[in-house]
Amino acid sequence: MTADKYILALCTCPSQTVADEVATALVEERLAACVNRLPGVKSIYRWEGKVTRDEEILLLIKTTSDHYAAIEQTIKKLHPFDTPEIIATPIAAGSADYLQWIQDATR
Repeated sequence: MTADKYILALCTCPSQTVADEVATALVEERLAACVNRLPGVKSIYRWEGKVTRDEEILLLIKTTSDHYAAIEQTIKKLHPFDTPEIIATPIAAGSADYLQWIQDATR
């Protein structure tokens, strides 16, 4: 099934506390059907002219594209970083039942 209206949004968090707060808010506000937390992500990135290494928690946020703006706003409100990672990619295909569940859970 084509799923161009569905997206997988990604956000990294510096701690379990922040990850839990963001994930819970997104699901409670019905902006996301499900948020998976993947601890132990080792990130290497350039920030303010320096190469930085951090251990982070990656959030996998399953939602619909019409919720992206509200998700970005919620993450920015709750996240301690000035420029948190907030990106999304379209879901090209998926189980019809699962995609319908995403739709129903985010109404």
